[in-house]
Order: sequence, then structure tokens, then C-alpha cells
Amino acid sequence: EAEHVLQELRARELISSAYVERWVDLPLADGRRERAVTYVVDRDHAQYCHYGLDQQAEIIARAVGGRGPNPEYLFKTADMLRDLGIPDPQLDYLAQKVANLTKSA
Repeated sequence: EAEHVLQELRARELISSAYVERWVDLPLADGRRERAVTYVVDRDHAQYCHYGLDQQAEIIARAVGGRGPNPEYLFKTADMLRDLGIPDPQLDYLAQKVANLTKSA
């Protein structure tokens, strides 16, 4: 199913040229390495916004995309990274800030 899944990923992630597909070698916990696909934002793309975290939080708190509310997507992403033991202080800050903004709304 690899080719089918890759096609679905490309259809979802490459709907604009804001993301670039990259293949990377990932180290696994048991010492093996696996080849994996990832999608990386193009910081020179017109859709990439150069906003500070507080302004990003304000936008995320009220935004809704084709797959649902942006706060929900942010919270799920932050929770998953935390569960996997992958630290991302900026994402955690955004999640807390957006949670505070949406509680008061």
C-alpha cells in the first residue's frame, strides 16, 4: 500500500507549493535507520507568514480550515509530539496561548 499512501499524502500536503517533499534517513530507537518522507514548509513561499508567536496564536484561535478548527489541529499536534517525547517549546507555547484565547471566547 506504500504507493497508494504516498499518493494520498501528496494530495493532502502538496495542494500548494507551500510545502516541499523531502526524503530523510531517520534513526530508530533500536539503532536501525529507515528512509521516510516528510513535508517541509518553504519559508520563501507567499503563504508562509513571518509572525511572532503571539500573533500566530491570535490567528490560530479563530481560524478554521477544510479539515476543521485550527485550535483542534494545534492541540492534537502538540499532544502527539509530547506523547512521543519530542520537545517543541514554541508549539507548546502556542498551544497554551491558543487554549487561553479560546477559553475566554
